[in-house]
Amino acid sequence: MTPPIKPPRGEQDEEKLTEVARRAAARERQGEKDPEPSLGARLGQIGILGWSIVVPTLLALVVGRWLDRTFATGVFFTAPLIMIGAALGLRSAWKWMHRQ
Repeated sequence: MTPPIKPPRGEQDEEKLTEVARRAAARERQGEKDPEPSLGARLGQIGILGWSIVVPTLLALVVGRWLDRTFATGVFFTAPLIMIGAALGLRSAWKWMHRQ
């Protein structure tokens, strides 16, 4: 069995190849101009996101426990305030992520 005969390259194939090379060069120039953040920068971003969720949740927990002790209500204030604090923290983390 003989191998298939490849047709000669036409103008369309050359135009596609030229366009692919042009896009690759543009991506390379963009990468040089705006490099990827380092590992330390990425870890810092993860830390900021974590604390932006944890701090409002813990503050809500403290306020809820104080209100529950003041009014002797069990966990009447603590439970909803934890959820509100977590929601506020998640919202602020979401907004921060979309600004970056």
